[in-house]
Amino acid sequence: MGQQQLMLLILGVIIVGIAIVVGIYLFTATSVSSNKDAIINDMMNLGQYAYRYRLKPEPLGGGSRSYLNLNIPANLADNENATYTYLESPNSVEFTATSKFGYGTIVVELDADGKFGPYTFNGDFQ
Repeated sequence: MGQQQLMLLILGVIIVGIAIVVGIYLFTATSVSSNKDAIINDMMNLGQYAYRYRLKPEPLGGGSRSYLNLNIPANLADNENATYTYLESPNSVEFTATSKFGYGTIVVELDADGKFGPYTFNGDFQ
């Protein structure tokens, strides 16, 4: 093989290597972003469930204007995206989601009006 052909072969191998690394990076970034979006969607569903509980009268199985004694169903507390935990107080609930893929955690607080405060992202979600 001539020296020019050898240089072209080496250049081709380098370009293919760089393309593979970029592809892996893009796949990982898309996976993290997709998991983050799915967790936020799940947290919104949890927030709606908790707020409905707060508004429902106690004789009907609700909290009578309080989040205390809130019980999240098992199918909402754990799914393929994350495991969800919560700390309730009379006027707020703090939800924490831990990614099943090891990307990190997301924390958000639901207030007495059913509105989420700012999300806190940790790990790869930042």
